[in-house]
Amino acid sequence: MNPGTVTARVAPLALTLDLDDTLWPVQPALERADQAVDTWLHAHYPQVAAAWPIAAMRALRARIAEERRDLAHDFTTQRQLTMQQAFAASGIHDAPLDTLWEIYFAERNRVDLYADSLDALRRIARRVPLASLTNGNADLRRIGLHTHFACHVCARDIGFAKPDPRIFLAAAAQLGTVPANILHVGDDPLLDVLGARHAGLRTAWINRRGEAWPTALGPPPELEVRDLGVLATWLDAIPDTL
Repeated sequence: MNPGTVTARVAPLALTLDLDDTLWPVQPALERADQAVDTWLHAHYPQVAAAWPIAAMRALRARIAEERRDLAHDFTTQRQLTMQQAFAASGIHDAPLDTLWEIYFAERNRVDLYADSLDALRRIARRVPLASLTNGNADLRRIGLHTHFACHVCARDIGFAKPDPRIFLAAAAQLGTVPANILHVGDDPLLDVLGARHAGLRTAWINRRGEAWPTALGPPPELEVRDLGVLATWLDAIPDTL
């Protein structure tokens, strides 16, 4: 199936929507956030900044993620533990976590939407209830998109991260309908498509780069579209038949 091809002809009753790399490219925001923290550390805690440049801080966070598998759903706590350990290794046992988190979080939520995202969100939200469903810690209120969503489902709050079916089932419960009536939309074949499929949701793959479907994951999703605008147009074109 080529990007932009849609074959389903039955409208869902609700949508769940991934955020990072579906509505916006996340890497530029993460890089700005790391840089903002590093700049602040150089100004206020130069010994920590010297010992833990950005690359070393990222490696520490990766190590903590590996050691603390119980926090696989909680990127926020992983990052705070990273800061605690970096400060402690520099002989400072009272790290200014609140300040550091606010610096990071402000930049992490300064995202640049894909060109199609905002108009498509408006169109989709007029048609069906829409829930965000994310493993990350984006704040839709800070970004200014919260009014388009009926609810926000985050791995940190639920206790399970995609592709665990339980986060999708939690979204279905909040939307008040059975999984088979929900279309999950996301960019990641494993986390989004396979996870949603195992939970009984319908699936749509946002394939912005025109990649081939990874056949090792099984059959392709019900829909494959190059962007959210194509999805909104598909949704507008079919009747409410469920």
